[in-house]
Amino acid sequence: MNLEYFIAKRIHFQQGKKNISRPAVRIATIGIALGLAVMIIAIAVVIGFKQEIRNKTIGFGGHIQITNFDNNNTYEMNPIKADKALIKKIESVDGVKHVQRFATKPGIIKTDTEFQGIVIKGIDAGFDWNFFKSNLVEGKVIDVSGTTPSNQVVISKYLTNLLGLKLGDSFYTYFIQDRVRARKFKIVGIYSTNFIEYDKLIVLSDMRQVQALNDWSPDSFSGLEVLITDFNKIDQVGDAVYNVTANRFNKEGSAFSTQTIKQLNPQIFSWLDLLDMNVWVILILMLAVAGFNMISGLLILILERTSMIGILKSMGATNWSIRKIFLYHSFFLIGKGMLWGNVIGLSLCAIQYFTGVIPLDAEAYYVATVPITFNWLYILLLNAGTFMASLLMMIGPSYLITKINPAKIIRYE
Repeated sequence: MNLEYFIAKRIHFQQGKKNISRPAVRIATIGIALGLAVMIIAIAVVIGFKQEIRNKTIGFGGHIQITNFDNNNTYEMNPIKADKALIKKIESVDGVKHVQRFATKPGIIKTDTEFQGIVIKGIDAGFDWNFFKSNLVEGKVIDVSGTTPSNQVVISKYLTNLLGLKLGDSFYTYFIQDRVRARKFKIVGIYSTNFIEYDKLIVLSDMRQVQALNDWSPDSFSGLEVLITDFNKIDQVGDAVYNVTANRFNKEGSAFSTQTIKQLNPQIFSWLDLLDMNVWVILILMLAVAGFNMISGLLILILERTSMIGILKSMGATNWSIRKIFLYHSFFLIGKGMLWGNVIGLSLCAIQYFTGVIPLDAEAYYVATVPITFNWLYILLLNAGTFMASLLMMIGPSYLITKINPAKIIRYE
């Protein structure tokens, strides 16, 4: 039997209520539990928030966009013409899941009492509706399978509230060109992503409406959106798609511009990257607080057990052997604290995940409730890191044992 482990287990599990170290040990355990719970919650919330914002940005623009190189960063784009061979070549790139065409056109919605500038985003039968279906609050998606352009649109709840519209209503949209053109659209679906930057702009319609407004041919459109399987490989896949389009030109001689969603929205993704710094600050602070509590508890425990240390030394026990006793004891304390920390942290995250009990201001945070994502790899790494860091912090204080002189302790006793 491991003697050090046996003694440590007796110390830990048979502590009397009168032990001086009992309150300090309890505080240390609570400190580790609360620290780990806060770290788990911080990671779940930040990862959830980043994933929500990232998915919404991608939902409106795809992972990679291929447009005309001569565009001027507005929604009034110069058209491109990509033949089926080019689209198939892009789809064959490793990591590409889907390629879809789109066309955009700025306009103004005018009702009897209100008006609002918007962007009509035209789509065709190959459009991936998964994102908008998951955020659809009323109605259905538009049907673009007919032989004539459809006047159906899917509009955001933000715009319907602003303009006093509802499902089934019709409205006129005016487009400023050489002459003002008007189109009448009918609302068949209402979506809400709480991403106000896009909700207040994007109205989905049949792409043929935009092509007719711009006097484009059926094979002309604003660009291609490329969806990929793994966001973590977006730079790699983006380079591969760029290599496919870099040396190709439109029939009119214009080059293609290939950009990832990170390049199109650098301010959003830079802001999301800054959140990682907040997580690191929280992790370091929580580890420091938990470590300080553990060090204090171990020092009090050692001072309380000086007579036992003196007797063990007088019987021939080495300093390292006695230090192992207290390190084993620390192992029990850390394990108990981490167990309760996981229970508290994961329980609170689960409550928020399933109920959304904590709301947020959607206009400020782009989400209606605090988002939670369970990344089990990160949680396992957090537990392993917390355990190792806490145990390493105990090695230093345990060095105090080497300074205890058995002769002086026994004489004092």
